[in-house]
Amino acid sequence: MSGAAGGTTRQEQERSRVTRQKLMTAAIDVLVEKGWAGATMGAIAERAGVSRGACQHHFPTRAALVAAAVEYVFHQQIEELARRASGLPESRRRVEPLLNLLHDVYAGPLFTAATHLWVAAGADAELKALLLPLETHVGREVHRLTVGLLGLDERDRDVRDAVRATLDLLRGLALANLLHDDTARRRKVLAHWARTLEAQLTPKDAATAD
Repeated sequence: MSGAAGGTTRQEQERSRVTRQKLMTAAIDVLVEKGWAGATMGAIAERAGVSRGACQHHFPTRAALVAAAVEYVFHQQIEELARRASGLPESRRRVEPLLNLLHDVYAGPLFTAATHLWVAAGADAELKALLLPLETHVGREVHRLTVGLLGLDERDRDVRDAVRATLDLLRGLALANLLHDDTARRRKVLAHWARTLEAQLTPKDAATAD
């Protein structure tokens, strides 16, 4: 009996996990397509293929759902970025392609969805309260990942400033890309910035550069 009960519990937990994932993925999709005003609980539930009641069971408010969705998709993207970066050469030649990989994170659907949320949060206290700590967490994670992937020594203040400038640059390029395809200009800008970052490489990394 206890074994059967345990199996049932695991099945229920798995169904719950799958439903939450569907809702979070759907929330990002609807935000991208319809913005904050159109990303209602009903629209998200319909996109996920679940009832509105099930949606509210997992996420009592729309703000809670979209905040969880941003964090969930962000971690998925970070894992994918790390996987793709692992195939790049361990030399200075990795700097420019790494910048392009990082840009893919900022220029993707998650950034578009997040942009809608940041604007909406200006007039929504609940949403703002949820997004502020999330933005801090995401910012720290991206900063840490960028330092690691570029092989930089963050003990150097100039390096920390260079990484912050890099992430600000990537956000700006992603914003420019929201209205039209800015690929050609972005490639030139990132190629120029890559040369700047190469000067920040640690002596160990520089010694192995081609």
